[in-house]
Amino acid sequence: MALALILSAPLMAQGGPDKLYVIFELMRVDNEQEAAYAETENFWEKIHQERVKSGDIIGWDWWQMMPGGEDQGYQYLTVTLFNDPVRMFDGGDLLANAKKAYPEMSEQALLDKLNGASETRDLAVRIFIEEIANASKEGMAMQPGMVAHINMMKVPLNGFATYETAEKEVFQPFHQAAVDNGHREYWALGRFMVPYGSATYASHMTVDMFKDMAQALSGGGALAWGELSEAQQKAITDGVATRDQKFQYVCRLLKVVR
Repeated sequence: MALALILSAPLMAQGGPDKLYVIFELMRVDNEQEAAYAETENFWEKIHQERVKSGDIIGWDWWQMMPGGEDQGYQYLTVTLFNDPVRMFDGGDLLANAKKAYPEMSEQALLDKLNGASETRDLAVRIFIEEIANASKEGMAMQPGMVAHINMMKVPLNGFATYETAEKEVFQPFHQAAVDNGHREYWALGRFMVPYGSATYASHMTVDMFKDMAQALSGGGALAWGELSEAQQKAITDGVATRDQKFQYVCRLLKVVR
């Protein structure tokens, strides 16, 4: 899987609403499907632009995932942003927005094109997420080429409060300092709304976002802890123990719609 909420677009940093809901859709794309799949997302991009105009969504991103080999899970990720959980689950009127995006196409041709998307990729995983904390800065704008580290976290059902408190009280201040000092662009913590339960692969995700691969590889991916007191060291150790980090994905942003 993949997950941070972050992946989306930091709305607080852009002066938007302070509550963000996100759908992550992880794609499996065979090597021979790459060109056809890219054409599919290019087609959908114009529809997402109309969805933003109509208020159904507030944004959409398309990311390439790494390592990304055919035997390594998922190759691409789309992220759709909402400021209302009802809109997130409802989805809006896709066909109406498709007609606005492609007025020259007949309804049947549009339906064929929309339904044909499944032939270019396997939509393997869909996750509905609520962002519950972030570290951001004023004026940040999502741009192709940005890099995100998405950390999938597994937390026991009876440990959500302890884990989330640790992230917000222990780790978030360090992430904010890293953003303020130019080591990264954004950090976020998200809680899975659906799927939910003890059998799920992960329950939360965190995302560290960087302006490019150079910043991601320059040490910005690690927190600049500085001198830590014994109490801080214990809080960090205890915080790490509240979750199991299942996997980290590295993603590169390909397209942005706002």
